Amino acid sequence: QLQLVESGGGLVQPGGSLKLSCVLSGRTLDSYAVGWFRQAPGKEREAVLCSSYSFSSTNYADSVKGRFTISRDNAKNTVYLEMNSLKPEDTAVYYCAIRWDNYCSSLASVYPYWGQGTQVTVSS
Repeated sequence: QLQLVESGGGLVQPGGSLKLSCVLSGRTLDSYAVGWFRQAPGKEREAVLCSSYSFSSTNYADSVKGRFTISRDNAKNTVYLEMNSLKPEDTAVYYCAIRWDNYCSSLASVYPYWGQGTQVTVSS
């Protein structure tokens, strides 16, 4: 049974850091693109970063440039989102999603499988 499970969210003060994990079970990660998305209350889901099968990454959110990094460990079937210098506006539910294609996309509709999400709250 295919499953994506995110973890690592929580409450952090402004300026702090968190590292989210997304573990895929039921299929190997090697040939697929995995994206991180987020959705804040009252806002639409937005693409943040994506990792393609070739380990290249694409940043879709200007607001996280220089602060967030995506990485993957295919041996562990895991994709990470490292978030530094967190701001209150980063508060959202963060989701990982996988598409059966080698290449990234910012469109949520092309990712057929999603994790359940992990809450990130940045507040003092």
